[in-house]
Amino acid sequence: MKKKTMKMTILAGIITYISACNSAKQEPTAGTVDKEQIKKEIQAKEDEYATTYNAGELKNIGYYADDATSYYQNRAPLIGKESILDFLKSDLASNSNKITFKTKEVFVSNDGGQVVEIGYFQVVDSANTTVNSGNYMSLFEKRDNKYVCVRDMSASEMPVQ
Repeated sequence: MKKKTMKMTILAGIITYISACNSAKQEPTAGTVDKEQIKKEIQAKEDEYATTYNAGELKNIGYYADDATSYYQNRAPLIGKESILDFLKSDLASNSNKITFKTKEVFVSNDGGQVVEIGYFQVVDSANTTVNSGNYMSLFEKRDNKYVCVRDMSASEMPVQ
């Protein structure tokens, strides 16, 4: 009887140990979050931004949240959607450059509520000559079932003159 009890105790211990090891190896999953679909959705936001900017019609740019902050080089942060749009409008008034964006990577929260995007931008003049290019990082939040940019910053690859 003692041997049978001892075997049962050892068996129960082994089963408990194996169960604990297996559950510890499992990593959290993103559930129903489709990272590739979200990447396409973010790229579509970037394409819409570029199209709107390049057309000079920033009034309908659905990219930034009202409480967004944008960090441009060599200037104080632009706080609020209106401040960002005012800056972009003044930029458009002084040139006819065209911009493109390419989403390289997205890092999606487990619930899909936030996305960090890493991307590449290029600005060309009317002769299609690159006048600026570099990388950017944007943080999106899903609000009213749409992603909006709440923070962004960029870094030029062009040499300082």
